Amino acid sequence: MENHRDVVIIGAGAAGLTAGIVLARARADVLVVDGGSPRNAAAAHMHGFVSRDGVDPAEFLATGREEVARYGGELVRARVVDARRGSGGDGFALTLYAGTVVRTRAVLVATGLTDELPGIPGARELWGSAVHHCPHCHGYEVRDRELVVIGGAVPPMTLHQSALLRRYSERVTLCPDGMDVSQADRRRLLAFGVRIADGAVSRLVGGDGVVTAVEFADGRVQPCDAVFVAPLPRPNDAVLRSLGCEPDPATGWVAVDAAGATDVPGVRAAGNVVNPRAQVVTAAGEASAAAIGLTSWLLDQDLDAAVERGAAR
Repeated sequence: MENHRDVVIIGAGAAGLTAGIVLARARADVLVVDGGSPRNAAAAHMHGFVSRDGVDPAEFLATGREEVARYGGELVRARVVDARRGSGGDGFALTLYAGTVVRTRAVLVATGLTDELPGIPGARELWGSAVHHCPHCHGYEVRDRELVVIGGAVPPMTLHQSALLRRYSERVTLCPDGMDVSQADRRRLLAFGVRIADGAVSRLVGGDGVVTAVEFADGRVQPCDAVFVAPLPRPNDAVLRSLGCEPDPATGWVAVDAAGATDVPGVRAAGNVVNPRAQVVTAAGEASAAAIGLTSWLLDQDLDAAVERGAAR
């Protein structure tokens, strides 16, 4: 494997692969580092992506890898364990898990985020099949069924889910599970047709990808066909921080502009690693913009270098 690149893309989900295609088509020397842990691996289908609606996420990614390779991009299954700026501002050095050091002029980070699920027994086991986080992604498939929303670490999202799911079903129950719900919010939800069942949730009843009920600590059971939660999103941004990218003080997430540029020249980011709300299609669009912006940045570097060479003659 060549260890001098124009661009190394870290992450091979929708964002990373889209960036890989754009940059490879621009004839950049591109390496895509695939950590092999896509956020939606547990889901059987993805939605809302024109022409790809309903596709298996694994199939979507396999096609993306083939397309990157078709244009000359290289992919490697590995993890980046160390990332540093080059001395004197000369590019970047990335160390892969096997010890290989890859030097590159630019880095595009698309490592996504980790969903920190509630610790309710059954939630992780049913995640992606019967436990979901996004009504826009999964609500249509459970339309007109018995739906439960369980409170957690992101109350505004939980309240939003509870109301939004009424578009999909007349049978929606919010189980706050200790989450504070103001009297004003209770009135709004109840007026909108959302039922509220207070009390501590002890477990989800079901198995083999199917949920049948939410069980409370006092023995009560709320039947359901699907559960929605609002996980706490944790950005997988260790590489960005190692390279010196500063987080936004207000959010704690690394800040980027509309073209994915961070405050470190030559480092861009796209998708869920910098935007927790990005769906697959959003992440791909952000990555395309970041890749195009990075192509222009590399071109400017080449033009400056050509001028310097001419002046030295």
